[in-house]
Amino acid sequence: MTDNIPLQPVRQKKRMDSRPRAGCGEWLRCCGGGEPRPRTVWLGHPEKRDQRYPRNVINNQKYNFFTFLPGGFVLAVTIIREAVEEIRCYMRDKEVNSQVYSRLTAREINMRDWDFTELTVQQGIQTGTVKVKSSSIQVGDLIIVEKNQRVPADMIFLRTSEKNGSCFLRTDQLDGETDWKLRLPVACTQRLPTAADLLQIRSYVYAEEPNIDIHNFVGTFTREDSDPPISESLSIENALWAGTVTASGTVVGVVLYTGRELRSVMNTSNPRSKIGLFDLEVNCLTKILFGALVVVSLVMVALQHFAGRWYLQIIRFLLLFSNIIPISLRVNLDMGKIVYSWVIRRDSKIPGTVVRSSTIPEQLGRISYLLTDKTGTLTQNEMVFKRLHLGTVAYGLDSMDEVQSHIFSIYTQQPQDPPAQKGSAPTTKVRRTMSSRVHEAVKAIALCHNVTPVYESNGVTDQAEAEKQYEDSCRVYQASSPDEVALVQWTESVGLTLVGRDQSSMQLRTPGDQILNFTILQLFPFTYESKRMGIIVRDESTGEITFYMKGADVVMAGIVQYNDWLEEECGNMAREGLRVLVVAKKSLAEEQYQDFEARYVQAKLSVHDRSLKVATVIESLEMEMELLCLTGVEDQLQADVRPTLETLRNAGIKVWMLTGDKLETATCTAKNAHLVTRNQDIHIFRLVTNRGEAHLELNAFRRKHDCALVISGDSLEVCLKYYEYEFMELACQCPAVVCCRCAPTQKARIVRLLQERTGRLTCAVGDGGNDVSMIQESDCGVGVEGKEGKQASLAADFSVTQFRHLGRLLMVHGRNSYKRSAALSQFVIHRSLCISAMQAVFSSVFYFASVPLYQGFLIIGYSTIYTMFPVFSLVLDKDVKSEVAMLYPELYKDLLKGRPLSYKTFLIWVLISIYQGSTIMYGALLLFESEFVHIVAISFTSLILTELLMVALTIQTWHWLMTVAELLSLACYIASLVFLHEFIDVYFIATLSFLWKVSVITLVSCLPLYVLKYLRRRFSPPSYSKLTS
Repeated sequence: MTDNIPLQPVRQKKRMDSRPRAGCGEWLRCCGGGEPRPRTVWLGHPEKRDQRYPRNVINNQKYNFFTFLPGGFVLAVTIIREAVEEIRCYMRDKEVNSQVYSRLTAREINMRDWDFTELTVQQGIQTGTVKVKSSSIQVGDLIIVEKNQRVPADMIFLRTSEKNGSCFLRTDQLDGETDWKLRLPVACTQRLPTAADLLQIRSYVYAEEPNIDIHNFVGTFTREDSDPPISESLSIENALWAGTVTASGTVVGVVLYTGRELRSVMNTSNPRSKIGLFDLEVNCLTKILFGALVVVSLVMVALQHFAGRWYLQIIRFLLLFSNIIPISLRVNLDMGKIVYSWVIRRDSKIPGTVVRSSTIPEQLGRISYLLTDKTGTLTQNEMVFKRLHLGTVAYGLDSMDEVQSHIFSIYTQQPQDPPAQKGSAPTTKVRRTMSSRVHEAVKAIALCHNVTPVYESNGVTDQAEAEKQYEDSCRVYQASSPDEVALVQWTESVGLTLVGRDQSSMQLRTPGDQILNFTILQLFPFTYESKRMGIIVRDESTGEITFYMKGADVVMAGIVQYNDWLEEECGNMAREGLRVLVVAKKSLAEEQYQDFEARYVQAKLSVHDRSLKVATVIESLEMEMELLCLTGVEDQLQADVRPTLETLRNAGIKVWMLTGDKLETATCTAKNAHLVTRNQDIHIFRLVTNRGEAHLELNAFRRKHDCALVISGDSLEVCLKYYEYEFMELACQCPAVVCCRCAPTQKARIVRLLQERTGRLTCAVGDGGNDVSMIQESDCGVGVEGKEGKQASLAADFSVTQFRHLGRLLMVHGRNSYKRSAALSQFVIHRSLCISAMQAVFSSVFYFASVPLYQGFLIIGYSTIYTMFPVFSLVLDKDVKSEVAMLYPELYKDLLKGRPLSYKTFLIWVLISIYQGSTIMYGALLLFESEFVHIVAISFTSLILTELLMVALTIQTWHWLMTVAELLSLACYIASLVFLHEFIDVYFIATLSFLWKVSVITLVSCLPLYVLKYLRRRFSPPSYSKLTS
């Protein structure tokens, strides 16, 4: 019986004309198909034929080229997208590797291969410079790096063109700090007359093995051809790391490390191919569907009692029910991702946003941890001097003119005898005037720093002339900290201007254009451990020696003389978000300084415990210093950082700040940005160096609740080494975490630990080259285009121009992308399961026969032109307006549980598919039992209408393209009925009987679902329904 099932419709009316049918019939006829006609055959003359006949080929294949198009399209879309992104990455690498540099050489060079730009001959040796690509640079090469040029490899600084014998580096792409770093050349090579002389001496550099530490370096420079041989120790001050940029002068260096041994490369993790959590969940559901396919096939064969060649029957059923696995799911999701990316780029409220990885937009909708850089990401890295506090009086921005008048009055009243002349007594009992106090404070700020004024040609004034005349319009301040630049710029604004500086002297200009000369005797730079910097200067006009110092209040409180206002005012200024520095001074007698200098030099020459001995000698001066003032500098936040962080917090996202900056600066920014709210305590994790200290500090931290954590990179390293699980458990409970002095690899490790310990999605945001590892390690990386270049932006999955755009990117686009993809994937699965359920019912009714219900174009058309457009239009659906999503970030919190696509929702759609497939099939059998030959036409039409109605049921906000997709798909189906005469009887579908029976079946399959949807919204509405009403 099963072999005689009439599956093709029987034509009830004979056509009165013999004209061929148009459209599909013409195509079939040209291939030897079409309607059978009588024929006359001439014996032995096959060329005498009045029509084309089919080739004598037996074809039992189920598929052809066109049936494989959907699968091929899926693969092509995926391959092309990955290829385009890889080509873009290759082009960016090629651009960097092709940058040209000058190399000093003394070898015989083939003139055809090299472009000589300079040629000198010394002692019979030909020397010169040749142009080389960055990729051709080798260890041992002497490379010339011009001003504003990127350092191509890790080098030791040998020479500079700067008169002061030093240069500044921009290290923002390495450590994320836009502060310029001072670098010193090797003294032996700097003294050589010309750069070409480097090739005439016999010398070598001994360097430590390559490692990831960008803040330290140990090595020695040895010159063998001098008598005696010269040996100099090398430190980080002599190192030029690859990726940094020279900010002043032309430098010459010898290459130490290249390629994968570069500090910057070793601090960058290998980029991984990111697969979204959503894609993994879909893959899991697909595996379940495959299991269902195998189970259904086995059940069908088992119900046949494994009769005959049952193993072949299993294969036939596997092919018959292969629609259970939706092949079109992947291509629908990939095309949906392309649409999401296009929508993000076109959003006028986040201009300049770029989607560099179109594979993971759904990740944006499920972020639990946001890890952000500080400098340039949360802040603009533009320091503004806001407050000068003298204890009894404070000057703000609105009263700086008073400070200016005080300085002016001091220098105009005593032009010949400036107030620098205060004698050598350590303190004075005489009550000084307010002008004198203000002047002492301003002068201390103008002298106690590491800032160098640089004069550049402005097109009108020559550079040498500008430097000679101290031309204001040509002066630029270079320093290793933007705080110091802000302080020096402020002293200039109130009348005391830093106009010159070299290694041993400094010049200040007064309001009366008088130049004050100071000799720099000693300089004690700022370190993370000391939290302060100091300088000893001698006033050339009076011979007075003064020790100036500035630093954090926590260390300066024990250094300055007793007072009753320092702690209170520091707290007040910190609460305003200002970075507070305490400034103090101490006058030294000549004998006192000479004694100090002797002990200091001796300590610097010691081999063992050198740093400890040096610190001890300096501390001998740091006692009973005179407190001059407090300074308050603000690192201005980026626009709308505070409301953005508040939005993220309300959305259930925990924010961690990972920065390479100092602890005090990071803590201050965290307070200023309201990363730490006013009612939250801050636990500053004490510096620990061993397991015991870490254990004690962790126990102290464990006793605190609802407390933000601030920890340094060194302490973090110790904690992760001995107590990784305990530390991460405590840190994840904190409302906010600040990690300062973090190396790039530490940032990436923190991201990785969060992923492993919590299983939640992470998003990393940064703007510098030091953030690339963190960005690439996170589930979703966002780069901010800013002053630190585009390295982070190019390496990220998404690129924004401002931090505040992150709120809309997550709350609106992330949320929509996830919910749309969830609806789209479940509907594509429903579409496949529905037709599979019909096939199962059909086979079951007819004695478990492995005969297909639909064949040929019906199967292809069902998942393409008939339902593709309405189903794909779900990528335009949204439950709430974007303004509502931004106003109520709590809506985002619901997505963190993954409810839009879960096993529960999957099971609901499976049950819906089984119900509708069974209803359509049994309804067709019940209503058409006397006209069974039309079952294909009736059931297939009901199936198409059901799918279109189900899309309409799923849509929450109608878009005009959705309406077009519904009507277009219906029109395509109706129009194609004319050409589907092989499968459907065109005459029968025009009858009233066909129409009302199809309507009843469709109504029974869809109406209960509409009723359930209404009842659910009536008695158990979703969270967003109240907002949209």
